[in-house]
Amino acid sequence: MDIVSESVGDALVVRVREERIDAAIAIQFKDRMRELAAGPGGVVILDLGQVNFLDSSGLGAIVSVMKFLAPERQLELAALTPNVGKVFHLTRMDSVFPIHMHAPVPGCGNAP
Repeated sequence: MDIVSESVGDALVVRVREERIDAAIAIQFKDRMRELAAGPGGVVILDLGQVNFLDSSGLGAIVSVMKFLAPERQLELAALTPNVGKVFHLTRMDSVFPIHMHAPVPGCGNAP
């Protein structure tokens, strides 16, 4: 599971470098996200720009991370690909998560 994180402003940006978040890696994803986001901090922005497929297990893992962070921290999503965006829209989870068109980039002053 290739996931990296970096601080951008007050946010922790977590970049998923996988094409899929599905049943085969959902548990690994959830465990790695909890590891990266443990501890105090601001908002966590999940960059899904490289993810082209998300099944119900992957969606459930993302929701689980959101619940793990709450209420102290908020999970926001960024750079959803069209297929992943459809999953969030069809399940109406796009009304649960703040979604950004692009993920913040260090040094560009575009963190929330």
